[in-house]
Amino acid sequence: MAASVATSPACTRLIPSSPLSASAYTAAPSLVRLAGSSRRLRRALRVSAAAEPADALPGPGAGDLDGVVPAGLLEELPEGLAFQGDVGGGFAPGGSGGGGDDGNKMLDRGINAAIVLGASTCALTKLLTVDQDYWHGWTIFEILRYMPEHNWSAYEEALKANPVLAKMMISGVVYSLGDWIAQCYEGKPIFEFDRTRMFRSGLVGFTLHGSLSHYYYHFCESLFPFKDWWAVPVKVAFDQTAWSALWNSIYFVALGFLRWESPSTIYKELKATFFPMLTAGWKLWPFAHLITYGVVPIEQRLLWVDSVELIWVTILSTYSNEKSEARILDDSSTTDTQDNNSR
Repeated sequence: MAASVATSPACTRLIPSSPLSASAYTAAPSLVRLAGSSRRLRRALRVSAAAEPADALPGPGAGDLDGVVPAGLLEELPEGLAFQGDVGGGFAPGGSGGGGDDGNKMLDRGINAAIVLGASTCALTKLLTVDQDYWHGWTIFEILRYMPEHNWSAYEEALKANPVLAKMMISGVVYSLGDWIAQCYEGKPIFEFDRTRMFRSGLVGFTLHGSLSHYYYHFCESLFPFKDWWAVPVKVAFDQTAWSALWNSIYFVALGFLRWESPSTIYKELKATFFPMLTAGWKLWPFAHLITYGVVPIEQRLLWVDSVELIWVTILSTYSNEKSEARILDDSSTTDTQDNNSR
C-alpha cells in the first residue's frame, strides 16, 4: 500500500537510518508525526508496512525532505496537514472530512427552502383567501375577479386602524426580499442565502424604515405644503439630499451594530461608502419620486416607495456587505501574515 505525505521542514525531524536498502534512499528519512490520528489509520499503516516494507512513494514535499518517507514510519502528522488516500475513508485538507461540510450545506439548503416556501405559501394563502367568508356559491372566476379589489380594501383598512404597524410590516418584508435578491445577484444559489444577513436587513426595514418613512412623508408635506407644479421637484430635491443621506447612514450604521462591529469600524466603512451610495440613488430615485410626490397620495406613498425599494435595497445591501466582507478578509489575511512571521 502506498502513502503520500506533504509536510514542511518545520514539521520534521531526523531519525536514525532506516532499515530499508541504501539504494532506495540517499539521505536519512524524516519522521512525520500524525497527531490525533485514529486507531484505524495506525493499524492500517502498520499492516501496510509489514506487508510491503520497502514500498514508499515520494510525496509533494519530498524535495523538502531530501528523500522519501517510509510508510512504516508514519506515526503522527501535525494538525492541519492532509493525508490523501483511502485509509479510514479519506481526509480533507485540514484533517477533517468533506462529508460534514456537504451535510451542513444540505441542511442549510433545506432550512432556507423551508423558509422561502413557507413564507410564499403563507402570503399566497392570505391573498387568495381574503374573501373566504363570502365564498358560498362563488365560482372560481368570481373569487379571482374580486380578490385584487378586496385585498386593496383590506390594506386600506389596516392603514386606518394602525398605519405605522402596517407600514413597518411592509418595509420588513421588502427589506428581507431585497437582501435575498442582493445575495442572488452576488452569485449565491437561490437556496444558499445567508439567513442571518437577510434577517438583519429585514429587522432594520421593520423597526426603522417603515416608522421613520411614515413620519418623514408627513413632515415633508408640512414643510412644503404647496400644490403648485414646482413643489414636486423641490420635494424630490429635498428627499434626495437630506432624507437620503440620513436614511442611508441609519441603515448602514444599524447593520454595522447588528454585525457587532465597533463604532470606529462602522464610521470608516460609512465614510468610504457615503457618497457612492448617495450618488447611486440619484440614478433611480428622482424619476421614481416624480410619481411619489406628484401622483401618489400621502398614505399610499410608502407602498409605492417600497415597491421601488426592492431594487434599491439590493444596491444598499450590496454596498454595506461588500465593505464588511472585504474588511473581514483583510483582517484574516493580516492575521495569517503575522502568524507566519512569528513562526
